[in-house]
Amino acid sequence: MPPRHTPQSPTLPSLRAIRPLLLLAMLCCALPSHAQSPRQEASLASALAAYEADDWPAAARGFAALSAQQAPLGDYNLAMMHLRGELPKPDPRVAKRLLERAAAHGLVRAELALGQLYEQGVLGKRDLKRATQWFARAAAHGSSDGQVALATAFYLGRGVALDMRQAAHWYREAATGGDVGAQYLLASMYESGLGLAADLRLARYWYDMAARNGDEAAPSKVLDLDRRLADEPST
Repeated sequence: MPPRHTPQSPTLPSLRAIRPLLLLAMLCCALPSHAQSPRQEASLASALAAYEADDWPAAARGFAALSAQQAPLGDYNLAMMHLRGELPKPDPRVAKRLLERAAAHGLVRAELALGQLYEQGVLGKRDLKRATQWFARAAAHGSSDGQVALATAFYLGRGVALDMRQAAHWYREAATGGDVGAQYLLASMYESGLGLAADLRLARYWYDMAARNGDEAAPSKVLDLDRRLADEPST
């Protein structure tokens, strides 16, 4: 069995498990170029309400109308309905085109979804290289999910050359943003000196952060490092 928290694959849900953007607060996942008019925002809210009520035909009409106006969130949500099989004739290739257009307008969530689309082989054969390219774009734009996925790609050498320094960098970015799994993994890399200089004090710091955020294994690691640090000779 691999050690706990050793990355095995990007820790992202299946595309079919992702619901459309039901909370407008998730607009923070996009760059400013996605901005919509008040009328488009009202139309989006109406389409989202229809989706939440399981009125998929009405939701699809609303998202399609927004998509026709090249509104990124219309493109993204209509793509998600294709990928979740919630349309009469779902087509993952149409979803791909919609997501690419949304990503071109700066929607970070669309960049992440494209990474998942290629990583999960939705269009046929898996393409880990292209998946990593999209994860890298999402990571650079501040997505913690994208940062974890990119770090994991570097950690495992999946779709990109194995590079522990880059893995540590992107786990640190996600850890700083509050991702508890990344906090634990970064701590373990500091503890072992994998990809960066070994530093038990920084390892303890990140294990403690992971513990405070609910990781069940981290508290015992904090206690272990407290003992080890106490045993170090004073300088």
